[in-house]
Amino acid sequence: MEHLLYLTHRIPYPPNKGDKIRSYHLLKYLAQHYHVHLGTFVDDPDDWQYVNTVKQLCKETYFASLNPRTARLRSLGALTMNRPLTLDYYRNIGLQEWVKDVIKTQSIKRVLIFSSAMAQFITGIQQTRCIIDFVDIDSDKWRQYANRKPWPMSWLFQRESRLLLRYERQLACTYDASLFVSEAEADLFKQLAPESAQKIGFFNNGVDSDYYSPNREYSDPYQANIAAIVFTGAMDYWPNVDAVHWFAQEIFPSVLANHPHARFYIVGSRPTAAVQELAHLSGVVVTGAVDDVRPYLAYAKLSVAPLRIARGLQNKVLEAMAMAKTVIASPQAAEGILATSGKELHIASNGPEFSRIIISMLSNKAAGHSGETARARILADYEWERSLDHVRTLLTDSPITVSESCKPDTRTQVTQETPHLVTIKDSQR
Repeated sequence: MEHLLYLTHRIPYPPNKGDKIRSYHLLKYLAQHYHVHLGTFVDDPDDWQYVNTVKQLCKETYFASLNPRTARLRSLGALTMNRPLTLDYYRNIGLQEWVKDVIKTQSIKRVLIFSSAMAQFITGIQQTRCIIDFVDIDSDKWRQYANRKPWPMSWLFQRESRLLLRYERQLACTYDASLFVSEAEADLFKQLAPESAQKIGFFNNGVDSDYYSPNREYSDPYQANIAAIVFTGAMDYWPNVDAVHWFAQEIFPSVLANHPHARFYIVGSRPTAAVQELAHLSGVVVTGAVDDVRPYLAYAKLSVAPLRIARGLQNKVLEAMAMAKTVIASPQAAEGILATSGKELHIASNGPEFSRIIISMLSNKAAGHSGETARARILADYEWERSLDHVRTLLTDSPITVSESCKPDTRTQVTQETPHLVTIKDSQR
């Protein structure tokens, strides 16, 4: 087998949050076809226990310790330079030297970069084939943050958005292919980086439909005679925090007034102090970390994804659909998912719509429920093996011919005000 260098910004295990789910399944797939040399960061002390598990999938590994607080302070040095803070946040001399050594000693000809922050480690190094999985358009995520934060954070986030987009465009020009988590995400980046449009693609996240199966036996985690409405996700991630705040404070009260037996369960690890405060609201339960999220999905009446800030494909929505749950999602949370609104999931564009749909569904058990069709969609379009075959094809094909137009003018003002169209598609792809 050929040797391949795989660089990820976070240890790809355990697969318990969005980026780690994708990077883990990539690693597992790549290990079947290549001798994988993995360079990665460990930013959570609890994750060191999984190092040996990851090593079993790799030929060689390098794990760099990253303290988020120290990294944030270090990244501020970029303010004196014309570069994004993200690069300084992940700068690491040890990992840089390891990459150079591996490429030289193992004659690496194939490289897969997971997230733009890791591209800095192969700058100036030549390979036969290099693919970058941006996953999401990180620069646009910073733009969304800027729009919801007061000054000076709005200025800082807007600066990061602008500089990171410039860097993303440069990478897209440099590498053989740039991948994203959904067709919608890839289409948006083609608008932001038109000079690289011919090399921009996507592969969908998958779902382990056997693991997330409604047919398994689970213990009911809820109190008797309640109608549980569940949100799942890492609860120290600001878009998730914003989502549950909005739902608990502005949407759920009207649901509770109509259905006193309803309860809003916030299920996820590391809830911030602000999230924990929501438990003081009537009918709201904050669980913190749980051993297994599946029972909370299995016995919930409804699953909600009221994200107002989002990029990419939301695993929380796919997993709930795999569990045959009726999902009510915002347009941002549903973007890029191949599904028909009203059939395989339900779109609510604002608070009153969320309330109306939820109240209606809790009032009439037969009205609008979409669990079986939701799972059918997952089985049809969201299996990992099918998605990942595309990545291997890109890694093994001959290099793509790049036109001379792939030279982004960094002086050009690229706007990120492109409308974010919600791509809720019908069954015809």
